[in-house]
Amino acid sequence: MKISERSRVDPFIVMDVMERARAAEAAGRSVIHMEVGQPGTPAPAAARTALAAAMEAGPLGYTVALGLPELRARIARLYAEWYGIDLDPARVVVTSGSSAGFLLAFTALFDAGDKVGLGLPGYPSYRQILRALSLEAVGIETAPENRFQPVAGDLPEDLAGLIVASPANPTGTMLDRGAMAALIDACAAQGTRFVSDEIYHGIDYGTRAVSALEVSDDVYVINSFSKFFSMTGWRIGWMVVPPDHVRAIERLAQNLFICAPHASQIAALHAMDAEEELAANLSVYARNRKLMLDGLPRAGFDRIAPPDGAFYVYADVGDLTDDSLRFASEILDKAGVAVTPGLDFDPNRGGRTLRFSYARATADIEEGLVRLREFMAAR
Repeated sequence: MKISERSRVDPFIVMDVMERARAAEAAGRSVIHMEVGQPGTPAPAAARTALAAAMEAGPLGYTVALGLPELRARIARLYAEWYGIDLDPARVVVTSGSSAGFLLAFTALFDAGDKVGLGLPGYPSYRQILRALSLEAVGIETAPENRFQPVAGDLPEDLAGLIVASPANPTGTMLDRGAMAALIDACAAQGTRFVSDEIYHGIDYGTRAVSALEVSDDVYVINSFSKFFSMTGWRIGWMVVPPDHVRAIERLAQNLFICAPHASQIAALHAMDAEEELAANLSVYARNRKLMLDGLPRAGFDRIAPPDGAFYVYADVGDLTDDSLRFASEILDKAGVAVTPGLDFDPNRGGRTLRFSYARATADIEEGLVRLREFMAAR
């Protein structure tokens, strides 16, 4: 049978690296995981306890498509706690991870053939989801002097939409309020719809991330419980949309997903009150970040983007290679450290970059840095 042209998306390279690392471990090798952006901690204890009680109390079935009302209300309260925003819970949509949020947002906002801008380097699945929806991803090459973030003056005039991430993957850089407002204003002036990926909010170091909702209500915001709340495998996230878009999103969600997993919604509700445990997780990331900023240059990776948030370091390795895929494979084979080639994030310039994740336990980060230093010394 013939498959569609739109299904011919590129692989998510980090997942391929993850599989190679798994195979190496299955063969008895020790591997330090710096490839995948996945916390090494479980979902908060309160979330796991609440779900266990709910499972004993009765069956977990479908919820309404927009999500449990109490969870939507609690998410709205988070915006008051974090940003001082009075958010109507009716604008909150619970999704099956941020990935479902992107599918819903792109389907609701754009028609086949529309052009959607995104910064490069950037999260690779944006491009592939857009392609699978018969949309055209328009890469906007960003510069170090702009913290690897798009700027208003670089936006093409024919964009139907723009997606930004702050903190960003793979760089960890953030937009301040002025930069965020400039992008939103530029988009509004030319009729470009604005989508803000805020999945790494809560994971920042010294300066709080700015939500697009602090600037405008005429935006889409997508977030997730995967990163800050340490719930990657639970596949639970949310989006905030303008009031007049809620029904369109609801209709799509009903048909595409029915609802987000009931069990994950219960866990997410209680995860949001685990402040002490979440703060402890953040302190681990902060410690790991410090180790990376000190240890990577010692190993020879000294040209790095300033990681304001998230848990990544993006390194320019152009002085070492122009084939990051092969270089990452060499590091895994010889050092036992899994890292992600920059080709995942920037098809044109990514052959000269690597992404290092420091989301795992501190002991793993320390050991990984030792291995990288020894590998580079012997190379």
